[in-house]
Amino acid sequence: MKRFLLTGILVSCVVLAAVAGRWVYRLFYMPGFANKETVYLYIDSRNDFDDLCRFLAESANVSNIDHFKMLAGVLKYPSNMKTGRYAVIPGVSLWELLNTLRRGQQTVMRITFNNIRLIDDLAERLDGQLMFGKEEFLQRLNDQEYCRSLGGFTTETIGALFIPDTYEVYWNISVENFLQRMKREYDAFWTSERRNKAAAISLTPVETAILASIVEEETALADEYAVVAGLYINRLRRGIPLQADPTVKFAVGDFSLHRILTKHLEVESPYNTYKYVGLPPGLLRIPSTKSIDGVLNYAKHHYLYMCAKEDFSGRHNFAATLAEHNRNANRYRAELNRRNIRR
Repeated sequence: MKRFLLTGILVSCVVLAAVAGRWVYRLFYMPGFANKETVYLYIDSRNDFDDLCRFLAESANVSNIDHFKMLAGVLKYPSNMKTGRYAVIPGVSLWELLNTLRRGQQTVMRITFNNIRLIDDLAERLDGQLMFGKEEFLQRLNDQEYCRSLGGFTTETIGALFIPDTYEVYWNISVENFLQRMKREYDAFWTSERRNKAAAISLTPVETAILASIVEEETALADEYAVVAGLYINRLRRGIPLQADPTVKFAVGDFSLHRILTKHLEVESPYNTYKYVGLPPGLLRIPSTKSIDGVLNYAKHHYLYMCAKEDFSGRHNFAATLAEHNRNANRYRAELNRRNIRR
């Protein structure tokens, strides 16, 4: 009888151990999600635990949401959720994901921005990629005092802070930390070598960026950057107005213009370089590193004038004299008329 009782107890223990082992396996080791590829979970301050569970059920194919909720309760996760972007990798267990979430172990994301004209355009590009919104971003950059605190920028020159590239950041980075990160990248880009080259042409880094923004608006061809930059540097040194058409387009507020007419040249604006000598007070666009380096390594020549080539290749005819420039301009205007381009 005693032997039978011991056998029964032993069998019960084995069964209980098997059941417990199965539960342990299911909760801690068994893949908890049936997603075929990695999906990303975004948690911001507006999300609660129910939102999280809904996402896991709808987008990550959680195997058993009740098991997930039970484990989360044991770990006291629902009351300690951390914002961030988290990867739900195929094959991850419920326990592994919960540990990742409660520790705030985010997945780094890569953001890229280039070919950006206005700060508003940059705000649109970043909006949806990071937790902070474009309104918060623009509020900072439209604040004159805040721009000055970042290193002497103004609301007109703050675009120079942003060096187009690809950066790795956490999705829930604050707007303040993001802008401080951009300042570190700016300082890293502006090495002593680049600063010395700028000083050699009597420009600050910000003024270099302003000139680079004009150069980049003048030509889409990187191999012309240094030539165009050299032309404008020649004009600056001689005290000749830059007479850069892109600055007039900026003043008018229409970058689509193909013909700059007399009425456009009469627009009253500090950006109108037909009226005012020197650089405008701000950037026309966020310049690429290639255009900045094109200014710093400008081509030394005697050109003072430029005009788009009449073949509409995007290239330019350069001239050292007004007479030569007028011939180039007449050919271009004739082609505009032939193509019936009036604006």
